[in-house]
Amino acid sequence: MNKPRRPAPLLPEEAGRDLPLLAVCAILIFLACLSVIGAAGAWQAASGWSGQLVSEVTLQVLPGEETNGDEAAREAGALASGLPGVVSVEVRARSASEALLRPWLGNARLPEDFPVPRLVTLEIDPENPPASGALDALFADAPYRVIVDDNRLWAGAIARASATVRYFAIGLVVLMCAAAAAVIVFAARAALSMRRDIAYALHLVGAPDRFIIALFQERFFMLGLKSGVAGSLMALLATLGLGYAGGSAGALFFLPSLAPGWGIVVIVPIAAFISGAISGLAARLAVSAGLQARWS
Repeated sequence: MNKPRRPAPLLPEEAGRDLPLLAVCAILIFLACLSVIGAAGAWQAASGWSGQLVSEVTLQVLPGEETNGDEAAREAGALASGLPGVVSVEVRARSASEALLRPWLGNARLPEDFPVPRLVTLEIDPENPPASGALDALFADAPYRVIVDDNRLWAGAIARASATVRYFAIGLVVLMCAAAAAVIVFAARAALSMRRDIAYALHLVGAPDRFIIALFQERFFMLGLKSGVAGSLMALLATLGLGYAGGSAGALFFLPSLAPGWGIVVIVPIAAFISGAISGLAARLAVSAGLQARWS
């Protein structure tokens, strides 16, 4: 018994012509997904930095000529711990300050009598921080000098920088989508020109324009779907590679550290659907305008 043969599609695919178009769209989707992932990573990093800055204050304790640096740091930490709004105090040793100076001074050991500032980190309550100027007044009569670095002053700058990155990424994604739509419009017009005999035959037998438009729309929707899957998978693999390559890659390219979780895989179906929708809509508009011009 012979199996029934499947009817040939009215608008057959042409792999030779579709492959370059698929590659171009996949590259655009790849760049758009990288922009979104990079913006999300920058946003996450900025949120973490802002939260840390808001909850910490750093004291630089500069010992006097007759005071020991470590003792001065411990005394400053003890005084600050009694201030309302201070949750905890961490007094750092001289070696911690020397480690911060090493990138500029090299591995040369500083003399023991060199007045290296000691660092004291205060964890404060963001909901109930110490009163403005309270730390400066606390050490006004101390026999050593204390410089108060209120890290909260940097939180606003980081928030603005994070917002700029997000807006730039959104603009870049919109630009990529517009470029993909323009490519699809050009390809749909070319496909309609090459398949004008099929469109004309369908028109002669009474097929409405919406039926012909649906054929092209479906074809380019599937092409956009494939491009979205390919481009988003490439972006996902690139992100995973950067995320697990180590911190050196992020430092080299001045990028935030990306440590994506499993939730990042949702970008594949989202990018595929958006790519298919843009491709289908662009093809529909292009073919509709082309048919109106031919029949009019």
